[in-house]
Amino acid sequence: MMNVFRWWWGILLAFSLLAVLRVFLPLPFSNEIIIFSIYTMGCSFLLGRVGFISFGQPAYLATGAYATAFYLYYFGTNPYIGILIGILAGVLISLIVGPLFVRLRSDYFALVNLALAVIIFYMMQKVLASITKGDNGLWFLTNIASTPILDLSRPNHFYIFAFLVALAIWAFYKYLNDTLFGACCLASKINEDKVKFLGYSNFKIRLLAFVIANTTTALAGSMYAVYLGFVSPEMTSAHRAADPVVVTILGGVGTLYGPIVGAIAYTGMKDLISGLIGNWELFIGFLLVFIMLAGEKGIWGTLEPLLKKALFRKNVFKPER
Repeated sequence: MMNVFRWWWGILLAFSLLAVLRVFLPLPFSNEIIIFSIYTMGCSFLLGRVGFISFGQPAYLATGAYATAFYLYYFGTNPYIGILIGILAGVLISLIVGPLFVRLRSDYFALVNLALAVIIFYMMQKVLASITKGDNGLWFLTNIASTPILDLSRPNHFYIFAFLVALAIWAFYKYLNDTLFGACCLASKINEDKVKFLGYSNFKIRLLAFVIANTTTALAGSMYAVYLGFVSPEMTSAHRAADPVVVTILGGVGTLYGPIVGAIAYTGMKDLISGLIGNWELFIGFLLVFIMLAGEKGIWGTLEPLLKKALFRKNVFKPER
């Protein structure tokens, strides 16, 4: 029992914090934090485990969002089916571009992903305007049907659904980090030659990591679409490309719980500071510079050792031998 607690303490702490915050924070803010943290999780995994920095995450976010939106606007009304279609769209686009992108070094990888985001932006804004309605976007909030148990058309029910989805995703990434595949991802980031010497394929490792990360991002896009009942090309515009990277660095690169901490900090500062000053991004920029100079650990990377020391200082949860 103690071993289980020691393994899950971070997730329990993070979700306890989310539950407490829900009591004090507005529901839209809480929903945005959860979806944003799911969005950032894929970027955090790519950057922390594989060493790929991606400025193209809005492309995969928009892929999931528009796939869900097309279904709910033109074909059906069930939000769960819409989310499933968005996930499948994320897998599909990752399998199409992944074999090309993962062969590139990290700097070129960042640029081609950014180029993909720009391409999708103009496709949704101009090329496919007859389907996507261009800058006006697709409005389908009234098309979403009520569903049993958890009715995603109701914000309170959507919060519970998003909370459970986020818990499942964090548990999955926690498990993934502790598997052989997670170790191979980290090894591929540190020393490609040794991975090849051990008989593993760097290409296959990176491709699978790429698909997993971007499918997570597409899932976040699908959830955004269902929650807002609206999508537009703005969500994949180039000036939003750095958002998941900023949140990853803010929360802590390579940390499992960094995305949720970064999402809370980023969204909170954006909402609070934007009400005081117009250029709130300037404050975020100074904060990122400070974090990088302080050791690149981010908020969670700095707090985690202190929390572990406080929780386990008396070896109360020390595993039995």
